[in-house]
Order: sequence, then C-alpha cells, then structure tokens
Amino acid sequence: MEVLLYIAALVAAIGFLVLCVSIGMTLFSVKNTLNSIAGTVAGIEGQMEGITRETTSLLTKTNALADDISEKSEKLNSVVHAVKGVGDSVNSLNSSVQRITTSISTEVHKNEDKIAQVVQWSNVAMGIADQWRQRKPINDEDIIYTSTKTNETPPNMKAKSKFGFLKRNNG
Repeated sequence: MEVLLYIAALVAAIGFLVLCVSIGMTLFSVKNTLNSIAGTVAGIEGQMEGITRETTSLLTKTNALADDISEKSEKLNSVVHAVKGVGDSVNSLNSSVQRITTSISTEVHKNEDKIAQVVQWSNVAMGIADQWRQRKPINDEDIIYTSTKTNETPPNMKAKSKFGFLKRNNG
C-alpha cells in the first residue's frame, strides 16, 4: 500500500504542476491584457487632457461671447427705445397734422360762401387784367417824352400819362 500512497502523491504532484502551469499561463495572458488596458487608459488620459484644454478654451470664448452679446443687447435696447421715441414722435406729428387738417376742413366748410365770392372776384380781376392786356397801345410816335420839375401839362399839349404828353395840336 505504500506504493499506492506514492502513486497518489505523484498524481497529486502532477495535478498540482498542471494547475500551476495553467494558472501561470492565465496570469501571463492577463498580464498582456492589463498592459494593453494600461496603454489604452494612458491614451485616454492624454485625450482627456486635450479635451479638457479645448473645453476650457471653448468655455472662455463662450463667456466672452456671452458678455459681448449682453453689451450689444443693452446697446440695441437703447436703439430700440430711441426708435420707439421716433415712432411716438411720428404718431404725435400725424395726430397734429390730422387735427390741423380737420380744423382747416371745418373752416373751409364754414366759409364756403366767402371762398366762392373770392373765386368770383378773382375771376373778375383776371378778366379785367386780360382786357387791359388786349387794349390798343398808343403809337410811340404820338408820345413826346419830356421832363418837367412840376407835373404840369405844357401849353398846347394834352395830358397822356405821368411820363409823357401827346404831340401838340397845331391846327
């Protein structure tokens, strides 16, 4: 039985050896995988540093842009208020013009008879002016231009106008 005990010890030793070899192979395989993971993690850390720098830069630019937009928005608000003021002024002007137009229209309706009379008198005046222009002019031969210190008509002359006298009547 002793032999059986040695065989059992030998089988146990071989089993332990196979177990150790398979655990060693598994550990070497896990070591390679862990080294690959460590390299990947190191690459990810580098990329994360780049992403962090870019994110910080982007955040800084975004804050500057937000401040600029805020300033321009405030300036635009003042422009909008100014334009609103201009619009209010134009509306006020329109209201004033409308009131004046209404007032003029009312006065015209009140004075229609007077306006009609003015138009009639102006037509009469224009007719007289047309007749005055169509009158027969006096020939220049009939006018003697003289100068006198007094506006008296010289003897033997008929008064023509303030500036001249008709020729003498010699017979």
